[in-house]
Amino acid sequence: MIVENVRIKELKEAVSLLPTTPGVYQFMDSSGKVIYVGKAVNLRRRVGSYFMDSSKHSAKVKVLVSKVASLKHIDTPSEHDALLLENSLIKTLKPRYNILLKDDKTYPWIVVRNEPFPRVESTRRMVRDGSQYFGPYSSVMAQKAVLESLREIYQIRTCALCLSPEMIAKRNYRVCLQYHIGNCAGPCEGRQSAEEYGRLVELVKRHLRGDLKPAKEYLTEQMMAAAEVLNFEKAATYKARLEALAKYEAKSVIVSPTLGDLDVFYILVDEIDAYCAFVRVVRGTVVASRTMLLTLGAESERATILGAAIRQMVPAVADGRLSREVIVPVVPEGDFGDVKFTVPQKGDKLKLLEFAQKGAIMARAERLKNMEIKNPERHTERLMSALQRELHLDHQPRHIECFDNSNLQGTHPVAACVVFRDGKPSRKEYRHFNVKTVVGPDDFATMREIITRRYSRVLAEGGELPDLIVVDGGKGQLSSAVAVLKELGIFERVPVVGLAERFEEIFFPGDPLPYNLDRNGEPLKVVRHIRDEAHRFGITFHRNKRSAAFTKSELEQIEGIGPKSIEALLGRFGSVQGVARASLEDIAQTIGSAKAERVYAFFHK
Repeated sequence: MIVENVRIKELKEAVSLLPTTPGVYQFMDSSGKVIYVGKAVNLRRRVGSYFMDSSKHSAKVKVLVSKVASLKHIDTPSEHDALLLENSLIKTLKPRYNILLKDDKTYPWIVVRNEPFPRVESTRRMVRDGSQYFGPYSSVMAQKAVLESLREIYQIRTCALCLSPEMIAKRNYRVCLQYHIGNCAGPCEGRQSAEEYGRLVELVKRHLRGDLKPAKEYLTEQMMAAAEVLNFEKAATYKARLEALAKYEAKSVIVSPTLGDLDVFYILVDEIDAYCAFVRVVRGTVVASRTMLLTLGAESERATILGAAIRQMVPAVADGRLSREVIVPVVPEGDFGDVKFTVPQKGDKLKLLEFAQKGAIMARAERLKNMEIKNPERHTERLMSALQRELHLDHQPRHIECFDNSNLQGTHPVAACVVFRDGKPSRKEYRHFNVKTVVGPDDFATMREIITRRYSRVLAEGGELPDLIVVDGGKGQLSSAVAVLKELGIFERVPVVGLAERFEEIFFPGDPLPYNLDRNGEPLKVVRHIRDEAHRFGITFHRNKRSAAFTKSELEQIEGIGPKSIEALLGRFGSVQGVARASLEDIAQTIGSAKAERVYAFFHK
């Protein structure tokens, strides 16, 4: 029983680290074999449901949960991609507890046959005979709608006749009903040339690849032609097809028949670790995805680290071999035989590389979150060291203060100071400031006043100076803060940086050029959090001040109503709207009959 409780506890901890995005999850038994594959719109919520109240589960699910020793997941861009990847993994892994999608059926494709006057039709099997395949479609209804639309728009034949030149020349064929209702141009009787039919097929292929411009031009032309001859019913049909084009599903990177067989590696280098993501594609379908944590040695070059990572991962996750083509962010160092390394710049291969990149980023985020939960001291030390290194500081910024100004065209100017300790908000130390000496919208002067007031008081009271000051703004606000810190004599003791909101650039004193933090690094996330807290805290105070000023000014318009009466009215009725809705008797009980008549008359003119 104790062992069972430990197992469930560890699984629940693993679930807490899952993202809330779409993806595919895999359950493994004690031997590491995958026993179940599932998809989810929200991975954390779906997987977590298995380990909650077991009394609500069916007998099958209870048995499955009892066999689960560990789990892993793969993030996908959408629920549609998760559905396709689930299908692919079930076919490849054949998990014991999957009963759906385990048979020979798969998702439908649209195929353009490699034959004279090519047919465009549905299939569930991909045969390497020169035909071109498009899809797959997660819904048979969606696929049929696309096929029907294509046939109506482009007049592609639906018959199974062999339309070789010899057979057409024998004149053994006769046009069918599709010709008479306008869905076919009659190539079986030679009424349509192979060249003309070929042009239509090329339009169909571009349509299926997602290039809808030729289709839109064709439909628009047909719609206008029908309208010119006053055939409005036919014109309306073409208009409806134009509107339906936007609803067709785009091609998924999870399954793309143009990719073939290849491997994908992405390396994400951290301070002392590297995360290498691996994706295997077989016949255009993702069949495996893994991420491995690697401890860095003396190497610092990304190409060197990637080469070492591939050599280490191939025996463990790639069955000891590489595909003939490998997609990578940089060409790795080392001898890998006749393997072709590709650094994509666009297209499906770039999308696959981005898919692997997301896997590496998520693996790092999960590990850091796990570290934060199980070893918060180590996590904090790592985070502070990363901030110190990225911001070129002499010591760790354990105590950070950030300032932000807020006003509306110069009215009700306020400022806010937020305090972070060990990378986390210390809300009890937050401070609001009403700007006293600045008239009009002058952010530089406001920053000078607030910095002066804040640290003059800290010095006078012998308080603690921060390890880092962050000024929300560009070079102008930073220069104002630097000038004040120099006047107070603490510029050499306290580092200060400016944060430009538009591109999240860091400005250092005396350096005219901005510095960009790593977009995927932890320091940028901390700086963003500090900036967002300062915005939130300052804007909330500014809104409250504006609201209070509006309320006070409206009640002050009533002759003979002073501050005490206003305070009494708002205290009882809560707002100006509450006072306006109150009866004369209720108002009189609060401020007396004479004043009540004036207030009541003001709101009931």
